Amino acid sequence: MNAELLKPLFLVIFFTLLSGYGDAQGFIHASNVWTKGKFVLTEALKSALWVTVGLIMYWFALKYLGEIKTISTEVQALGWFVVTIVSIAILSGKFTHWYVTDQIIAIIAIVCVGWLLFRTGG
Repeated sequence: MNAELLKPLFLVIFFTLLSGYGDAQGFIHASNVWTKGKFVLTEALKSALWVTVGLIMYWFALKYLGEIKTISTEVQALGWFVVTIVSIAILSGKFTHWYVTDQIIAIIAIVCVGWLLFRTGG
């Protein structure tokens, strides 16, 4: 890889991390929108704000992805997916309480999705 591609590659990774983190925050807040059957407006607004931040960061990732012709949108989406899932697991604090077998299955599932993306659209 030549030096000209390092900056856009770094920016794709950077914005993908921000996008996944923003969406993870949005999903976590979305899970609290309905508490005891009541709509919680503050959680809905936080969810909407974070998902919007995540989407905007994804758009920036795609901007720099266009400068790297060898990485497909599918592979970049996989990066977003992995970052989002891992962020949710870490931010929620629940992943460490899962059974080890469930943690392994989650990792295998991410690897399998990655396999399909690389084989069919990457």
